[in-house]
This record gives sequence, C-alpha cells and structure tokens, in this order.
Amino acid sequence: MNQPAPLATAAATPSVSTANRFRQMFVAGGIALAALLSISVLPAQQQKSAAALNAPVPINPKTPGNDWIQLFNEKDLAGWSPVGAESWTVEGDGILHGKGLTKAYGYLQTNKNYKDFQLSLRFKCGGDGNSGVFFHTGFQGVDATQGFQFEIDCSMMHHTAGVYAEDGRGWVVWPSPENEGVVRKGEWNDYLVEVVGNRYRSRLNGVPMVDFTDPKPGAPDGTIALQLHAGGDGNMQFKDIWIRDLSKR
Repeated sequence: MNQPAPLATAAATPSVSTANRFRQMFVAGGIALAALLSISVLPAQQQKSAAALNAPVPINPKTPGNDWIQLFNEKDLAGWSPVGAESWTVEGDGILHGKGLTKAYGYLQTNKNYKDFQLSLRFKCGGDGNSGVFFHTGFQGVDATQGFQFEIDCSMMHHTAGVYAEDGRGWVVWPSPENEGVVRKGEWNDYLVEVVGNRYRSRLNGVPMVDFTDPKPGAPDGTIALQLHAGGDGNMQFKDIWIRDLSKR
C-alpha cells in the first residue's frame, strides 16, 4: 500500500495520494523548486505585497512517506464517527462514499483531535454536491461551532481549496480567479492541505491554491471532518486519505 510523499512547501500565502503522484508534483532531480503562489483575499483582508506573494520558498526534502499514516483504512469507518443522519459507507477499491439522505448537513469526523498537520486525500464530486475538509472542528449536535473548512465544490467559481471560517466571518481567502478551473468535475482530484498554527495552505492537482495567515485563528485544535453540505446532491467520494502530524515537531 503506497504512502504519500511529503508536501513541498508553498510560497508566501494559500498551500493527494500515493508516493508516485506526490513525487511527480513536488520532486524533480531530488529537490523541487516551490511554485509561485497568487491568491485573492476578500476585501476585508489586507493583501501581502506582490514581492512577498511571489517569493519562492525552498523545499526541505524528506524521504517519501516519512511520518505519514493512513487516516482511513479503506475497509471500515474505524477512527471516524458520523455527525448527522447522512450516509457514509466504504465501497470497493477502498472508496469512502458520502451520500445525502435528508438534504441536511452531514459530517464524518475523526475520533482524534489534530493541531498542526498535513492531510492528503483524493476526492470526486457527484452531481452538484458541495463538501469540504473541516479542521480544528467542534460540534454541538449537527452544527459545527468552531473551526474552518478547506472548500470542495466542483462547480466553477465556487472557490475549491479556499478557506471558510465557522466563527461568523465566512470566507477568509479564495484561490486566485485563474485557478478556479483547476478542480475536475467527475474525476479524481488530488488535494493536499496543511495547517500549522494560524497558517493554512492548500494545493489542488499539483497547483498551489491558497496560503493564508489568519489574524483570528480561534481554537488551536479539534477534529478533522469531511462534510456533506445541506441541499444539492450530497454525493461525494474520497480515497487515499493520509495524515502527517506536525504537532510533535
């Protein structure tokens, strides 16, 4: 069973899958050069200087698979708990299938809290379903009362890989407009996200999407959760879910 290779650090603002895919994304000749990033932040947020946004960040190469563990065992939901009445099942080829039954919000959250981490997964959108990868999350009933989400929505201009805050602020950062078309509807997408303190980064299909330092970070840790958004088709598939816990460093 292949493990993902480590994340190549992204540039100044927003930064999934088997070792081979990760090596293709991030390694050329042993050490890859970090891709330049560009982001579009909501008007309320101050944008960093163009020089800071475009400054390349050197990569700290590590052995592929170093410290990565499988978060979803591809057999059952061990280590995860559903929130809400939506359906979460494990299908052939190790696919986790989330299906809306009530058109209400539904989540599948980890039983463990995480602080700083890198998360690697693959997702496929069915129909017009909306989803997300929640982090530093806490729930009261079926309502997320703390945390953030890295967006998943295969419709154009719906800001996949942007970050949405559950503290009332809503969107805090979007991908740049030219990267809104990186997501592939009806196909598997490689998703890599990183949370270190109040810095949140994402990479989609090898493209750096957002790199945001939050002035109001909220809870320092919480669960990781996959979402089925209320309404829509509520039809999402996930696989190859791996995590690298950075909190111990």
